Amino acid sequence: MIRFENVTAFYENDKPVLNGVSFTEEKGETIGLIGANGAGKTTLMRTLLGLLPHEGLITVDDIPVSEKTLPEIRRKLGFVLQNSDNQMFMPTVYEDMIFGPLNYGLDREEVDARVDDVLTQLNLTELKHCYNHKLSGGEKRMAAIATILVMKPEIILMDEPTSALDPKNRRLVINTINEMPETKLISSHDLDMIWDTCDRVILLNRGTIVADGSAKDILQNKELLEDNRMELPLRFSNP
Repeated sequence: MIRFENVTAFYENDKPVLNGVSFTEEKGETIGLIGANGAGKTTLMRTLLGLLPHEGLITVDDIPVSEKTLPEIRRKLGFVLQNSDNQMFMPTVYEDMIFGPLNYGLDREEVDARVDDVLTQLNLTELKHCYNHKLSGGEKRMAAIATILVMKPEIILMDEPTSALDPKNRRLVINTINEMPETKLISSHDLDMIWDTCDRVILLNRGTIVADGSAKDILQNKELLEDNRMELPLRFSNP
């Protein structure tokens, strides 16, 4: 469903921030993007969303990512931001959830049915009419996921979905990710979460893929991780 072929991406100063990136993600896969700060994880997602100029070929369902195709591409992608406050901009959870579908031209009855289905799926029905500024960090993160799921994307991008969460809410988000059937691309420094949610891992360093393989192989490779300014997941660290 996602294909990068020799992709190089740029910011305004024309300095490459991705360098010759190539990989394919099949339908239903969950891939973890890992790497130290500045490795290119968020940049890769922004490039997939058409937010950065690039060279090379990116396709989603065989549709090339270009200015002309962006509306169609973005209907297929849902992006859960690292900071939920940047995603939840309406007064209540319900108003945030209906904003996108209504702007895509769906009728109110269908949108309300979608909202109720997603809130039931996530066990969040009690939050439907809650004010966003009164939600806990974990509740807001789950509500942000709900605003994406109600759009029925085929692919979900998540940037640091467990950052700044307490253990209970972190586990709630992990369980939710594992129950979602959509294709998922998850960027995180939380390698234990990546182990719990992803079968495959792509390791980035300075905008280049240095490893692409099973989570089991990469996340237990101490030398590989340390060579790329990372450490083993806590579960594999010596006490």
